[in-house]
Amino acid sequence: MKVYNTLTRSKEELVPATPGEIRMYSCGVTVYDLSHVGHARMMMVFDVISRYLRFAGYRVTFVRNFTDIDDKIIRRANQEGVPAREVSERYVAAFREDIAALGALPPEAEPKATDHVPEMVALIARLVAGGHAYVVDGDVYFEVRRFSPYGKLSGKNLDDLLAGARVEIDERKRDPRDFALWKAAKPGEPAWESPWGPGRPGWHIECSAMAMRYLGESFDIHGGGDDLIFPHHEAEIAQSEAVTGKPFARYWLHNGMVNMGREKMSKSLGNTLTIRELVARHDPAALRLFLLGTHYRSPLEWAEERVEDSARALERLWRPIDDADKHAVPRPLAPGRVLPPELAGFRQRFIDAMDDDFNTPEALAALFDFSRALRGSEVSVPVFVRGAEELKALAGVLGLQGPRRSGLDEALIARLIEERAEARRQRNFERADEIRSRIEQLGAGLEDTPAGTVWRWRGR
Repeated sequence: MKVYNTLTRSKEELVPATPGEIRMYSCGVTVYDLSHVGHARMMMVFDVISRYLRFAGYRVTFVRNFTDIDDKIIRRANQEGVPAREVSERYVAAFREDIAALGALPPEAEPKATDHVPEMVALIARLVAGGHAYVVDGDVYFEVRRFSPYGKLSGKNLDDLLAGARVEIDERKRDPRDFALWKAAKPGEPAWESPWGPGRPGWHIECSAMAMRYLGESFDIHGGGDDLIFPHHEAEIAQSEAVTGKPFARYWLHNGMVNMGREKMSKSLGNTLTIRELVARHDPAALRLFLLGTHYRSPLEWAEERVEDSARALERLWRPIDDADKHAVPRPLAPGRVLPPELAGFRQRFIDAMDDDFNTPEALAALFDFSRALRGSEVSVPVFVRGAEELKALAGVLGLQGPRRSGLDEALIARLIEERAEARRQRNFERADEIRSRIEQLGAGLEDTPAGTVWRWRGR
């Protein structure tokens, strides 16, 4: 299995520190508003990566955090006249609902920054004691020049960073490129006690402390959107490795952004589409298929019509699975029984694609070809069912489920199909056509096959 490591700018064989075990951390969301489709993409990417690593036989410990103390949260709370924690808890709950709707599995740990301030204070104290950080009026800054590899992840050098984006300007700093580890308390803001006085942690130190708490001082994979490479992930490396002297993460994986037109989708630009509104008007499984249809490292252009195309594609992909379920035949083939040659190669194609830096477009191509081959095959019904089970299992590795069937009364449709069959046996074709029209009005389409009549959902 090979992954693209942002740190080395190359594909490398994935070799975990502990054989058979993967420890992985991914940056989560700042919970001050509803999450948008850009967040959904990042969550789906690392959900699929963790799923596939488990499928490949690894014991996976996946950690994803919540940033639940931040300037934006405080500003939102002050606007609403409520405590910051009330705002953050509201949007933590909303986030969990939204990504569950998209079929994301919960990680092994989902720490909140506010629950780990003591670990952050301890880490900052180690940086101060080691001469990598300094205190000014209750604030604590990391001294970038004291960490010579700074810039190794982003490829930036210290001189370039003088004009770097998102670097705060503060005349009290020894260098304008130094970043805040601890911020002294301000009136009306939440605060915690520390050796430097009351205050709250900076953004970067949160992830270092939480990752170390759950995964150790050095772990296998760190993930996030490519907009986090600088300054966030660069700062994480600096403050973590300055303390431990060990590689913070061995592989850095970053997904591309979702673009709206020519601009990155972001709340600051006001061009976001929330997960909640998209799930209300699209099948979540189709949304997931759309998100996985572009390689995770590439930017993704948002297009409503492409989600609709994905819904139709999902119907085609799932057709043999639906057909196998409706036949309800006995299954004499043992689960380990080898499929015939014309159906046996798709699993390996899927694995080869995913082993190549989690190439979901190629993996999906293998699944669609598998589905097409099943629909065109002349194998026995038990073999067909076995193949459909294999297709469904591989789709499940990507977290794909069948199309949404809301509003369909499957028991009624089954009864009407039986009535139609009886009308045809009695050569009452007018009545059979009436029943077919009724079934179509319910949202299902019929297909008469040698093995019997099957129905398929025709969409909303």
